[in-house]
Amino acid sequence: MTSDSEMRQCRLDDIDIDVQRQRVERDGRDLEVTGLSFQLLRYLLAQGNRVVGFDELIEHVWAPAVVNEETVTQRIKLLRQALGDDSRRPRYIRSVRGQGYQLCAVPQWHPPSQATRDASADVEHAGSKPGAAANQRQGSRAPVALAMVLLLTAVVGLLAYWWAGESSTQSADAKRPAPEGNPLLERAAYYAGIGQRDDNERAIALYQQVLKDSPHDAQALLGLSRAYSARVCLFNFPPEWAVQAEELASTVIRVQPDNGPAHAARGYAYDCRGGIDQALQGYERALQLDPADDKSRASAGYLYERKGRLADALNANTGLHGDPARVRFLQLQLASNLDLLGYPQAADARYRRSFELYPDNVFSNIAWPRFLFRQGRLSEAQAALDEAMQRGTAHVELFLLQAELALSRGDRQAAQAACRDAVQLRPQASLPGTLLGLADDSLGPIQARSRADALAVDLAAGAGYPSDWLEVALLHQAASEPAQALADVQRAIAGGYRDAAYLQVSPWFAELRRDPGYAAVIDALQRALVAERARVAPATIAKLTATP
Repeated sequence: MTSDSEMRQCRLDDIDIDVQRQRVERDGRDLEVTGLSFQLLRYLLAQGNRVVGFDELIEHVWAPAVVNEETVTQRIKLLRQALGDDSRRPRYIRSVRGQGYQLCAVPQWHPPSQATRDASADVEHAGSKPGAAANQRQGSRAPVALAMVLLLTAVVGLLAYWWAGESSTQSADAKRPAPEGNPLLERAAYYAGIGQRDDNERAIALYQQVLKDSPHDAQALLGLSRAYSARVCLFNFPPEWAVQAEELASTVIRVQPDNGPAHAARGYAYDCRGGIDQALQGYERALQLDPADDKSRASAGYLYERKGRLADALNANTGLHGDPARVRFLQLQLASNLDLLGYPQAADARYRRSFELYPDNVFSNIAWPRFLFRQGRLSEAQAALDEAMQRGTAHVELFLLQAELALSRGDRQAAQAACRDAVQLRPQASLPGTLLGLADDSLGPIQARSRADALAVDLAAGAGYPSDWLEVALLHQAASEPAQALADVQRAIAGGYRDAAYLQVSPWFAELRRDPGYAAVIDALQRALVAERARVAPATIAKLTATP
């Protein structure tokens, strides 16, 4: 078996695989092997050409998601399709009846280039910390990379709100004194609390320095966990860092099962991997251990919203035990709750205020212009986005909103350019590539159907968020399958997607909106919103919507 440190670049028959960059090529042309398909291929490559059983594949590629042998068989089929393989005359992957699968040839591993060694040095250094062995085992698990692929769905509300909440968690930590005699922890928490990329890296270096001398220091382990998660969620690092973040938090939990901050840190890592249910479990467990933990309450509130539990989200965000000012972006989360529940004026004031107060925060910079866009205030949205783009907080969501605004005014070339910028910023994400293919008409029906099938299998297995079904819908629409696209939107709504305004204004869904069945889908969403509004106490709404 090939170790993770040796897995960089290899050749299998006539295809070249770059594991670090997650690229598969044949004769210099990229093959569409992404997400779960790539992680499955990666695991098979690591095993040489030995036969790998179903149970082993499920454990190392799908876990912690619960799947069966049929899911594995379907994913193998999709991988073969992407490679151009024929199960009747296999060239790359063969079935071994009653046992599993094996590669048809032994992969030939190449020594990494100097550039690749330099790029991976930081990863390997982090792997030397406690829990490194588990990190290496989990590094190949598909939900990690797949989660990163699915996280960047611009057609959902902003996952950024929850990330911003974590930033406030770090800010609060920074205000707590470190244990006497360890100023490194105090400085690390201070840098982590600033919330900028360079400062996050300074915090990581300090936490690692503490762990060299005290490898079991719980505060350092959890601080490093949060900082690794921030790398993925905030600063465009590869998803493997969220795996290490989860393992660091789990290391503390194994020794201290009632450590609330550890459960919160593990929840953060899961959320950066797209594991909404596991992330929510982490926050709810942290709250059970410490009911006064407002940071975890606000984080859970964000995830309740993603699952369509808007009343629960609003109750969590208005039910804080301490000073609401300690949850730095609480008003942004409240704005999102009110927005989706149908109180745009109250949301408007909060979004606008956050945009004015936090010019250096990417999430405020996304939320305000996006709100204006969803309200159909396109010229205002463009002006706000232009200002946001000048603030130096680059984010995929900003570029994808730029593309939607360009399409709304009929400027397809500008939309293509914005999508290309998004792909360049986050090449491992699925959605930017899908939208670029739609914008420049490079996504043909066969390719669109194949990508839709692959994403649907992943989502059905428990990966991603309900809103990720909207990308599947766009792919089925591109494959000229409007009935299936409508069914995908219905699945998003059934899972908790609640942004009716977006579905009625986005140019990506313009073609689908002409389908006679689309109105019924929107009606179903509106009924779900009415039900959620009925669950909110009138006094709560009156207080939040009162004019100051």
